[in-house]
Amino acid sequence: MQAARLHEYTEEMDDALAIDDVDAPQVSRADHVVVDIEGAGWCQTDNHVIEGMWEQYMPQNLPMILGHENAGTVVEVGDGVSVVAEGDQVICHPVMTCGTCRPCRLGEDMYCENVAFPGLSTDGGFAESLLTNERAVIPLPDGIDTTDIAPHADAGITAYHAVKKAVDELNPGDHAVVVGIGGLGHIGLQCLDAMSATTITAVDLKDGALDLATDLGAHHTVNPDSADVASEIESITDGVGAQQVLDFVGSDATTALAPDVVAAGGDHHVVGYGGHVHEPAQALVNGEFSYRGTLVGQYTELQELVALVERGDVDLRTSRYGLDEINDVAAKLEHGEIEGRAVITP
Repeated sequence: MQAARLHEYTEEMDDALAIDDVDAPQVSRADHVVVDIEGAGWCQTDNHVIEGMWEQYMPQNLPMILGHENAGTVVEVGDGVSVVAEGDQVICHPVMTCGTCRPCRLGEDMYCENVAFPGLSTDGGFAESLLTNERAVIPLPDGIDTTDIAPHADAGITAYHAVKKAVDELNPGDHAVVVGIGGLGHIGLQCLDAMSATTITAVDLKDGALDLATDLGAHHTVNPDSADVASEIESITDGVGAQQVLDFVGSDATTALAPDVVAAGGDHHVVGYGGHVHEPAQALVNGEFSYRGTLVGQYTELQELVALVERGDVDLRTSRYGLDEINDVAAKLEHGEIEGRAVITP
């Protein structure tokens, strides 16, 4: 089969991955599932993997097939698999978990002590077929397009996971801020609107993104190029601040907003990453606010997100590309030229 593989870490996205002929995956364990990939979302994390940013966090044996947002049709299952059968359409949770360690028993899939992460530690879905396991596959309802839904396997579940934590802290009348209305942020904003009665302010540097935010349910918008974000949030919230901030950018500039925009006792959820948190300890003490990280989400949360998609509450904006265009996608994302989510169709 054909697959897009990373042979060496590089900063150059134009020729980062090679299209290679490799052996198709085969079932070798009772819980194995082979999925023919119909959609594999490209994620900013893929760019970070290409740059070598994940090497220190996860063992990587190159060459490796990238792609961790995967959906398609089951073509082979192990003898012990009962959740799905050949011919079922599925979306794949990003990680393969063991099910027996304590984090797994607690339902914390991302903390699994024996985790395998296709596209980051094992071969992923930028290929004709993917090897995963039964604990990762979620059957899709009839009528769900496997290509369009693929990015929800990471982008969607990550946004949903952050929003679900934020919603637990929000009451009607509270304010929430969504920073970055891009590939993740436009999903998170819709989840926030569907799951809470909060007042939503969207922050983005692009007027087109802010127009999209308004279409998706934002009550207020702020462009940092033309207005001071902290002053605008102070005015919108009558000086109280935002109880919850969902930061889908995660740059130095956006994490630095927290002391000036988060309400006392609130949270700044760091979802996007690449920047740093550089704030005086006294700022956290005075405001008693928290920075909270977001690492993908649980299997059950992906099931819940699929339910929101089926109900029509979350609409994913996607553009499709062939496997031979994969380096073009990497370069476009690096330069901020992808609107919504790019999906590879091997």
